[in-house]
Amino acid sequence: MTAELAATEARRATRLPGWLVILWRNRKCRIGLVMLAGFVLVGLLAPGLAPYEPRDDSFDGSLPPGAGHWLGTTARGEDVLSQLIYGARISLVVGLAAGALSTVIALVVGLTSGYLGGLVDEILSFFTNLALVVPVLPLMITLAAYSPVKGLWLIVAVISVTGWAYGARIKRAQIISLRTRDYVTAAKFAGDSTARIIMKEIMPNMTSLVVVGFMGACLGAIGGEAGLAFLGLGDPASVSWGAMLNQANNGGAMLTGQWAWLVAPGLAFAGLMIALTLVNFGVDALSNPHLRED
Repeated sequence: MTAELAATEARRATRLPGWLVILWRNRKCRIGLVMLAGFVLVGLLAPGLAPYEPRDDSFDGSLPPGAGHWLGTTARGEDVLSQLIYGARISLVVGLAAGALSTVIALVVGLTSGYLGGLVDEILSFFTNLALVVPVLPLMITLAAYSPVKGLWLIVAVISVTGWAYGARIKRAQIISLRTRDYVTAAKFAGDSTARIIMKEIMPNMTSLVVVGFMGACLGAIGGEAGLAFLGLGDPASVSWGAMLNQANNGGAMLTGQWAWLVAPGLAFAGLMIALTLVNFGVDALSNPHLRED
């Protein structure tokens, strides 16, 4: 009996968390997780995987794909494959950092506006609506182009500042629905502080919404960084997929037959976006039992 009890306890100790089981059972999410893990590993192991330094321009320019350079070289003599591998880092860093910052801003604004209501809600809703009607892409281009400071974190800040409004609107609506629930009213009568009610009673019921918002913010941030870099407004000191597309376009990749220089970063970017989208299917299943797969 003791041995059986020990075996049961061992199985419980090694059992995966329930949310991870739900994600893994979803076929689309499982594919997305594997793809995303591949991109993360490539980004982390870039120095060991890349055959050359991404800025090494000591090779002949405009070489076609071959044994020495599997994807050829750029017009300046840089190895395309090495740049492609290092570019995964930039997309992941920008996606995670800008997605997290944008989600935090949206969560703070949405929680404050929806829970407090009244004049505070009117003021915050005004700024949220203003941010929603302002064209995002022209604003991003203007901020990135005329900022006196250049660099990767400027791109993160620009994307975060311009991408929080939609998430704030959704979270505000959810808060307005939750603040009238019986358990919230009971916590108010019990004398709980506003901070405790939000963190202990409301936030656990918004976890899936916050995660979905974060995934969407990551997708938008990765796309925003690629767009700014393609327009030549990215970080000039870093190698990203958007910057590769910009250089390939300016270097006449199609005219010189360097299809790999142009197609490879586009496919990598599309693959990362698909991976995050597939993971989002599993995140939706966390909050909607009808979407779960056995």
